[in-house]
Amino acid sequence: QMQLVESGGGLVQAGDSLRLSCAASGRTFSTYALGWFRQAPGKERDFVAAIGGSGTTYYADSVKGRFTISRDNVKNTVYLQMTSLKPEDTAVYYCAARDPYSTRTLYYSKNYNYWGQGTQVTVSS
Repeated sequence: QMQLVESGGGLVQAGDSLRLSCAASGRTFSTYALGWFRQAPGKERDFVAAIGGSGTTYYADSVKGRFTISRDNVKNTVYLQMTSLKPEDTAVYYCAARDPYSTRTLYYSKNYNYWGQGTQVTVSS
């Protein structure tokens, strides 16, 4: 079992930066792949970024070059550094963890086993 708690969301202006954090419980944090997803009102939950246990990173085209995912296996925390924020980045952001032995793609939300409660990010124009 793993519990995930996001923090760091808020209201910012276009062009600003924000860093989201997701603290995880569990002694085997380093073995889990982790992802960030977002969901805007009335839309599906979309992939944003992911990081494997080895540190390999993956990004949605819409955030590539603006967002950076990282992990601290000592603090059991995954981060999402967001820069050059745009109004279309407004959404509830969720972190998620995929079981260590899964080989399923990190791009699909259904392949993740544990989810946080989400944190709201609002970008005003």
